[in-house]
Formats: sequence, C-alpha cells, structure tokens
Amino acid sequence: MPAGSNRKRERQYEHIKEGQEERGASTRRAKEIAARTVNKERARSGESRSASRTSTQDPKSAPQRGGERSGKGKGPQGPTRDQLYNEAKQKNIKGRSSMTKDQLAKALGR
Repeated sequence: MPAGSNRKRERQYEHIKEGQEERGASTRRAKEIAARTVNKERARSGESRSASRTSTQDPKSAPQRGGERSGKGKGPQGPTRDQLYNEAKQKNIKGRSSMTKDQLAKALGR
C-alpha cells in the first residue's frame, strides 16, 4: 500500500488488487496496478506531496481515455476481419474466405 494513505485509499487499493487477481494478473502485477492507480487518485485529489503533470492535468481518467495513450495505433482500427467476413457472408460475397481485412472492407464498400 502506498505510503501516507488513508482508509479510503487502502480499501481502494485492496479492491483494485483483488479485481486484477480475479482477471488473472499475477499478485505482483496486481499490486503494481493498484498502487499506481491509488497514487494517481491521491495526486488528483491533492493528497500527495508531488505529482506528475499527467496525473493532475489529464482531463480524463484511464478508462475514459479508452487507450488513447497506450501506443496501440492511432485510434480505432474499425471492425475486425472476422466482423467484416461475417458481413460479407450475409451479403453472399464470393471469394470472401481468402480475402484480407482490407479486401473485405473494399468488397463491402467501406
């Protein structure tokens, strides 16, 4: 548990840690995620001595950002190949099984 925490933050830490472990994260990883989350919340609410600029000035929390800073591409990549394939199957497009994602999108007029 991060130093200088109060009961609310301790409960928050335990809740996040248990949730991560239920999702299959290792105990070590669950503790790290919980500590980082609690520390960020402490910084946002002015409970910590120092805080990074992203902790205090970021307009949205991580779940609200939806991976904007995760480094996984530049935004949504659209439907998956399987989704496009199923749509092509419904429209009875020939040769769909050997098409790539881009080819399926083009055949569907996207």
